[in-house]
Order: sequence, then C-alpha cells, then structure tokens
Amino acid sequence: MVEVGLITLLAIGGVLLFVVLWLVAVYNGLVLSRNQFKNAFAQIDVQLKRRYDLIPNLVESVKGYMAHESGTLEAVIKARNSAFSAGQSAAANPGDPAAMKELGRAEGELGGALGRLIALSEAYPDLKANTNMLALQEELTATENKVGFARQAFNDAVTSYNNTRSVFPAVMVAGMFGFTEAQLLEIESVAREAPKVSFGK
Repeated sequence: MVEVGLITLLAIGGVLLFVVLWLVAVYNGLVLSRNQFKNAFAQIDVQLKRRYDLIPNLVESVKGYMAHESGTLEAVIKARNSAFSAGQSAAANPGDPAAMKELGRAEGELGGALGRLIALSEAYPDLKANTNMLALQEELTATENKVGFARQAFNDAVTSYNNTRSVFPAVMVAGMFGFTEAQLLEIESVAREAPKVSFGK
C-alpha cells in the first residue's frame, strides 16, 4: 500500500516536473523570438536615424537653389520630424500595432515628400551638378536600401515570432504571460501626382 502511494506520488511529481519544464521551454522560446524581432527593429532604427540626419543637410543644400520652393522644403522637414517622432515611439515598443502603423504612415509621407523634392531638383541644372547634392542623394539612396533590407529582416522576425506564439500549445503560454501579436512594419505608399500634360491646339 505504501509502495503504491509512493509510486503515485512519484508519477504525479514526474508529470508536474515535465509540465514545468515544458512551460519554461515554451516561455524561453517566446522570449528569444521576441528579442530577435526587437533586435531586428534596432537595425531599422539605426538606418532611419541616419536618414533623418541626412535630410536637413539635403534641404540646406537645395535651399539656395530652390528658394521659391519653400513649401516643398517645409513639407520635407515637417514629414521628417513626424517620421522621427514616430520612429522614437516605435523604438520604445517594437511590434506594437499602433506604433508600427504610425511609423509606416509617417515613413510613407516622408518618402513622398522626398520624392517630390528630388523631382523638383531635376529642374535645376546647377543643383544637379552640385557635388554636395549628388553625394547626399547617393548617401540617401544607400541608406534607403539599408532600411529596406533591415525592414525585411524585421518583418521576417515578426512573422516567425507571431507563428511561434500562435501555434498550439504555445498559444496558451503566450496568453498567460502576455506575449501579444507583433505588427509588421509596412510603409504606406503615398499617391504621387502625375505630371499634367497638355496638348494645346
């Protein structure tokens, strides 16, 4: 009788130990997966900050040539400041749906404003030949490419994390410990105005 009770206690203890070890393993897997997408966002953040630092230099370079285009220059600075603010919010909590959507919206607006500025600069031959302007455009393009690669790595890490937290039985552990779904970083595209063409008679 004592042996049966001891065996029962050992069996229950073994099952409890297995459950605890399983919970620890799933929890640690979720933590590692969440840390991976947070680290991936840190790489985006580095490139975005570099781009935010380049934009005022670009505006200063074109200001002397495009004095009557002050509305465009102001739009670029406003969009840059909005994106910078959204980037700081997103860096504080990578994967947060509201922060990621706001960053995507702000980055879309910044991209549109920069596109308009670059398009306008094409109309100024002296500006197109300015070596400082050319160097800044080249740096900006390289940084844009790095942002794109970093964003892809972040979105891959978020997808992996979301998959890990969504499958059974990990979804139960995720719910118990507050592992919420992370949001991808999707840049909203801003509709650009098509050039107006007139065929006068």
